[in-house]
Amino acid sequence: MERKIYQIDAFTDKLFGGNPAAVCPLGDGWLSGEIMQKIANENNLAETAFYIKKNGEFSIRWFTPKAEVDLCGHATLAAAFVLFELEGYFENSIVFNSNSGKLVVTKKDGLITLNFPIDRIVKIQKDDDLLLCFDIEPIEIYKGNTDYMYIFENENQIQNIKENLMAISKIKARGVIITAKSETVDFVSRFFAPKIGISEDPVTGSAHTTLIPYWYKALQKQKLIAVQLSERKGYLICEYLNDRVEISGNAVCFMHGIIDV
Repeated sequence: MERKIYQIDAFTDKLFGGNPAAVCPLGDGWLSGEIMQKIANENNLAETAFYIKKNGEFSIRWFTPKAEVDLCGHATLAAAFVLFELEGYFENSIVFNSNSGKLVVTKKDGLITLNFPIDRIVKIQKDDDLLLCFDIEPIEIYKGNTDYMYIFENENQIQNIKENLMAISKIKARGVIITAKSETVDFVSRFFAPKIGISEDPVTGSAHTTLIPYWYKALQKQKLIAVQLSERKGYLICEYLNDRVEISGNAVCFMHGIIDV
Protein backbone atom coordinates (compact mmCIF):
# COMPACT_ATOMS: atom_id res chain seq x y z
CA MET A 1 0.00 0.00 0.00
CA GLU A 2 1.38 3.41 -0.96
CA ARG A 3 1.73 6.14 1.66
CA LYS A 4 2.97 9.71 1.38
CA ILE A 5 6.16 10.73 3.15
CA TYR A 6 7.79 14.11 3.64
CA GLN A 7 11.18 15.07 5.05
CA ILE A 8 11.11 18.46 6.76
CA ASP A 9 13.94 20.50 8.30
CA ALA A 10 12.45 21.98 11.48
CA PHE A 11 13.51 24.99 13.56
CA THR A 12 15.32 26.57 10.65
CA ASP A 13 14.54 28.78 7.67
CA LYS A 14 17.37 27.28 5.60
CA LEU A 15 17.57 23.90 3.91
CA PHE A 16 20.06 21.52 5.57
CA GLY A 17 19.74 23.34 8.90
CA GLY A 18 17.70 22.58 11.99
CA ASN A 19 16.50 19.06 12.67
CA PRO A 20 15.22 16.78 9.90
CA ALA A 21 12.05 14.80 10.59
CA ALA A 22 10.05 12.44 8.42
CA VAL A 23 6.29 12.92 8.38
CA CYS A 24 3.86 10.23 7.22
CA PRO A 25 0.16 11.13 6.87
CA LEU A 26 -1.85 7.91 7.39
CA GLY A 27 -5.39 8.89 6.51
CA ASP A 28 -7.88 7.77 9.17
CA GLY A 29 -6.12 4.71 10.63
CA TRP A 30 -2.80 3.72 12.17
CA LEU A 31 -0.42 1.18 10.76
CA SER A 32 0.73 -1.40 13.29
CA GLY A 33 3.28 -0.23 15.82
CA GLU A 34 5.74 -2.75 14.41
CA ILE A 35 5.45 -1.37 10.88
CA MET A 36 5.73 2.26 12.05
CA GLN A 37 8.85 1.36 14.01
CA LYS A 38 10.36 -0.32 10.95
CA ILE A 39 9.60 2.74 8.81
CA ALA A 40 11.30 4.97 11.39
CA ASN A 41 14.30 2.66 11.46
CA GLU A 42 14.46 2.70 7.66
CA ASN A 43 14.28 6.50 7.63
CA ASN A 44 17.13 6.63 10.18
CA LEU A 45 16.23 10.16 11.29
CA ALA A 46 15.98 11.36 14.88
CA GLU A 47 12.20 11.16 14.57
CA THR A 48 9.47 10.01 12.23
CA ALA A 49 6.01 11.44 12.93
CA PHE A 50 2.83 9.65 11.90
CA TYR A 51 -0.54 11.35 12.06
CA ILE A 52 -4.14 10.42 11.33
CA LYS A 53 -7.36 12.40 11.05
CA LYS A 54 -10.39 10.59 12.38
CA ASN A 55 -13.81 11.98 13.36
CA GLY A 56 -12.50 15.47 12.63
CA GLU A 57 -9.55 15.18 15.05
CA PHE A 58 -5.82 14.73 14.47
CA SER A 59 -3.69 12.27 16.44
CA ILE A 60 0.10 12.05 16.29
CA ARG A 61 2.77 9.51 17.27
CA TRP A 62 6.56 9.75 17.12
CA PHE A 63 9.25 7.10 16.60
CA THR A 64 13.04 7.26 16.78
CA PRO A 65 14.94 4.55 14.89
CA LYS A 66 14.75 2.45 18.07
CA ALA A 67 11.63 3.35 20.03
CA GLU A 68 8.31 5.18 20.21
CA VAL A 69 8.50 8.32 22.38
CA ASP A 70 5.82 10.29 24.24
CA LEU A 71 6.73 13.75 22.95
CA CYS A 72 8.78 15.25 20.14
CA GLY A 73 8.87 18.95 19.37
CA HIS A 74 10.63 19.19 16.04
CA ALA A 75 8.61 16.36 14.46
CA THR A 76 5.38 17.97 15.70
CA LEU A 77 6.44 21.25 14.11
CA ALA A 78 7.30 19.30 10.93
CA ALA A 79 3.90 17.58 10.90
CA ALA A 80 2.13 20.91 11.37
CA PHE A 81 4.19 22.40 8.52
CA VAL A 82 3.10 19.53 6.26
CA LEU A 83 -0.55 20.18 7.11
CA PHE A 84 -0.35 23.96 6.83
CA GLU A 85 1.80 24.16 3.69
CA LEU A 86 1.57 20.86 1.78
CA GLU A 87 -1.64 19.00 2.64
CA GLY A 88 -4.23 21.74 2.17
CA TYR A 89 -5.14 22.41 5.80
CA PHE A 90 -6.47 25.98 5.77
CA GLU A 91 -7.03 26.73 9.45
CA ASN A 92 -4.39 28.56 11.53
CA SER A 93 -4.52 26.15 14.45
CA ILE A 94 -4.18 22.38 14.82
CA VAL A 95 -4.89 20.28 17.90
CA PHE A 96 -2.99 16.98 18.00
CA ASN A 97 -4.08 14.22 20.39
CA SER A 98 -0.98 12.46 21.73
CA ASN A 99 0.47 10.42 24.56
CA SER A 100 1.36 13.78 26.16
CA GLY A 101 -2.20 15.10 25.97
CA LYS A 102 -3.63 17.65 23.56
CA LEU A 103 -0.96 19.69 21.76
CA VAL A 104 -1.98 22.95 20.11
CA VAL A 105 0.08 24.18 17.15
CA THR A 106 -0.60 27.58 15.57
CA LYS A 107 0.60 29.44 12.50
CA LYS A 108 1.20 33.15 13.03
CA ASP A 109 3.50 35.85 11.66
CA GLY A 110 5.44 33.38 9.55
CA LEU A 111 6.22 31.07 12.46
CA ILE A 112 4.81 27.77 13.69
CA THR A 113 4.24 27.74 17.45
CA LEU A 114 4.02 24.66 19.67
CA ASN A 115 2.15 24.87 22.97
CA PHE A 116 3.49 22.11 25.25
CA PRO A 117 3.19 21.22 28.95
CA ILE A 118 6.23 22.17 31.03
CA ASP A 119 8.55 19.58 32.50
CA ARG A 120 8.87 19.45 36.29
CA ILE A 121 12.50 19.41 37.37
CA VAL A 122 14.28 18.79 40.66
CA LYS A 123 17.90 19.49 41.57
CA ILE A 124 19.88 16.32 42.33
CA GLN A 125 23.29 15.35 43.67
CA LYS A 126 26.19 15.06 41.21
CA ASP A 127 27.13 11.39 41.57
CA ASP A 128 30.03 9.63 39.84
CA ASP A 129 27.93 7.98 37.12
CA LEU A 130 26.45 11.32 36.07
CA LEU A 131 29.83 13.07 36.08
CA LEU A 132 31.27 10.44 33.71
CA CYS A 133 29.02 11.72 30.92
CA PHE A 134 31.19 14.75 30.05
CA ASP A 135 34.77 15.95 30.40
CA ILE A 136 33.72 19.10 32.30
CA GLU A 137 31.89 19.12 35.63
CA PRO A 138 28.58 21.00 35.55
CA ILE A 139 27.57 23.63 38.09
CA GLU A 140 24.29 21.83 38.79
CA ILE A 141 22.30 18.81 37.62
CA TYR A 142 18.51 18.59 37.45
CA LYS A 143 16.23 15.63 36.74
CA GLY A 144 13.06 16.04 34.72
CA ASN A 145 10.38 13.58 33.72
CA THR A 146 12.49 11.92 31.02
CA ASP A 147 15.89 13.68 30.87
CA TYR A 148 18.73 15.02 32.98
CA MET A 149 19.71 18.67 32.55
CA TYR A 150 23.28 19.82 33.24
CA ILE A 151 23.96 23.52 33.87
CA PHE A 152 27.35 24.85 32.76
CA GLU A 153 29.15 28.16 33.22
CA ASN A 154 29.30 29.48 29.68
CA GLU A 155 28.49 28.99 26.00
CA ASN A 156 32.07 28.05 25.12
CA GLN A 157 31.84 24.98 27.35
CA ILE A 158 28.64 23.86 25.63
CA GLN A 159 30.24 24.33 22.21
CA ASN A 160 33.47 22.45 22.97
CA ILE A 161 32.46 19.83 25.55
CA LYS A 162 33.43 16.20 24.95
CA GLU A 163 30.59 13.77 25.60
CA ASN A 164 30.89 10.14 26.73
CA LEU A 165 28.08 8.42 24.84
CA MET A 166 28.66 5.08 26.56
CA ALA A 167 28.22 6.67 29.99
CA ILE A 168 25.16 8.64 28.83
CA SER A 169 23.55 5.46 27.48
CA LYS A 170 23.84 3.79 30.90
CA ILE A 171 21.99 6.38 32.97
CA LYS A 172 18.28 5.95 33.67
CA ALA A 173 16.88 8.63 31.35
CA ARG A 174 15.90 9.24 27.76
CA GLY A 175 18.92 11.52 27.42
CA VAL A 176 20.93 14.45 28.73
CA ILE A 177 20.44 18.16 28.03
CA ILE A 178 23.41 20.49 28.56
CA THR A 179 22.88 24.24 28.74
CA ALA A 180 24.40 27.60 29.62
CA LYS A 181 23.63 31.28 29.42
CA SER A 182 24.50 32.69 26.00
CA GLU A 183 26.54 35.71 25.00
CA THR A 184 24.38 36.44 21.94
CA VAL A 185 20.91 35.02 22.71
CA ASP A 186 19.38 34.06 26.06
CA PHE A 187 20.58 30.48 26.38
CA VAL A 188 22.17 27.67 24.38
CA SER A 189 21.88 23.91 24.67
CA ARG A 190 22.79 20.52 23.22
CA PHE A 191 21.05 17.16 23.65
CA PHE A 192 22.40 13.60 23.68
CA ALA A 193 20.21 10.45 23.68
CA PRO A 194 22.19 7.38 22.55
CA LYS A 195 19.84 5.04 24.44
CA ILE A 196 17.08 5.76 21.90
CA GLY A 197 19.38 5.83 18.88
CA ILE A 198 20.26 9.56 18.81
CA SER A 199 23.92 10.29 19.55
CA GLU A 200 23.30 14.04 19.36
CA ASP A 201 19.98 15.54 18.34
CA PRO A 202 20.29 18.60 16.09
CA VAL A 203 17.33 20.48 17.66
CA THR A 204 15.10 19.15 20.44
CA GLY A 205 11.78 20.87 20.97
CA SER A 206 10.76 18.60 23.86
CA ALA A 207 14.00 19.41 25.74
CA HIS A 208 12.89 23.04 25.79
CA THR A 209 9.95 22.09 28.01
CA THR A 210 12.71 21.52 30.59
CA LEU A 211 14.96 24.41 29.55
CA ILE A 212 12.38 27.20 29.38
CA PRO A 213 11.12 26.94 33.00
CA TYR A 214 14.73 26.89 34.26
CA TRP A 215 15.88 29.90 32.25
CA TYR A 216 12.67 31.81 32.98
CA LYS A 217 13.60 31.68 36.66
CA ALA A 218 17.35 32.18 36.16
CA LEU A 219 17.04 35.18 33.83
CA GLN A 220 13.67 36.52 35.02
CA LYS A 221 12.47 36.67 31.40
CA GLN A 222 9.18 35.32 30.10
CA LYS A 223 10.20 35.49 26.42
CA LEU A 224 13.50 33.85 25.52
CA ILE A 225 15.60 33.28 22.41
CA ALA A 226 17.48 29.99 22.26
CA VAL A 227 19.99 28.29 19.99
CA GLN A 228 20.75 24.58 20.03
CA LEU A 229 24.45 24.34 19.24
CA SER A 230 24.53 21.18 17.14
CA GLU A 231 26.41 21.10 13.86
CA ARG A 232 23.18 21.97 12.00
CA LYS A 233 22.03 24.51 14.64
CA GLY A 234 18.45 25.31 15.54
CA TYR A 235 16.78 28.60 16.43
CA LEU A 236 13.83 28.70 18.84
CA ILE A 237 11.66 31.52 20.13
CA CYS A 238 10.38 30.53 23.56
CA GLU A 239 7.80 31.79 26.03
CA TYR A 240 7.03 30.66 29.57
CA LEU A 241 3.29 30.41 30.36
CA ASN A 242 3.19 29.00 33.91
CA ASP A 243 2.25 25.33 33.36
CA ARG A 244 2.78 25.52 29.58
CA VAL A 245 5.48 26.78 27.23
CA GLU A 246 5.38 28.04 23.67
CA ILE A 247 8.17 27.10 21.28
CA SER A 248 8.21 28.77 17.85
CA GLY A 249 10.27 28.25 14.73
CA ASN A 250 10.39 27.89 10.97
CA ALA A 251 10.53 24.82 8.74
CA VAL A 252 11.41 23.98 5.14
CA CYS A 253 10.63 20.95 2.98
CA PHE A 254 13.58 18.92 1.75
CA MET A 255 11.77 15.98 0.16
CA HIS A 256 8.39 14.44 -0.57
CA GLY A 257 7.63 11.04 -1.99
CA ILE A 258 5.85 7.71 -1.66
CA ILE A 259 6.64 4.66 0.46
CA ASP A 260 5.18 1.23 -0.31
CA VAL A 261 4.43 -0.79 2.83
